[in-house]
Amino acid sequence: MQTDKEIDTRGLNCPLPILKAKKALTDMQSGQLLKVVSTDAGSVRDFQAFAKQTGNELVDQQTAGTDYIHVLRRR
Repeated sequence: MQTDKEIDTRGLNCPLPILKAKKALTDMQSGQLLKVVSTDAGSVRDFQAFAKQTGNELVDQQTAGTDYIHVLRRR
């Protein structure tokens, strides 16, 4: 999947991956895709809640080894 921006939050625990994603999304235009790579297992649930609360679309979530990959579409 082609994304417009990617941030690496490996090694960071809640709420830092969400905070970094929120900051990255503010610099993006509507419709652009943000990829967030995290090692926090709780980030799966956190990003689902974040998407519902902010109106940004959670396009995809995957697990690759110890990484959790989230793709958000800016509202």
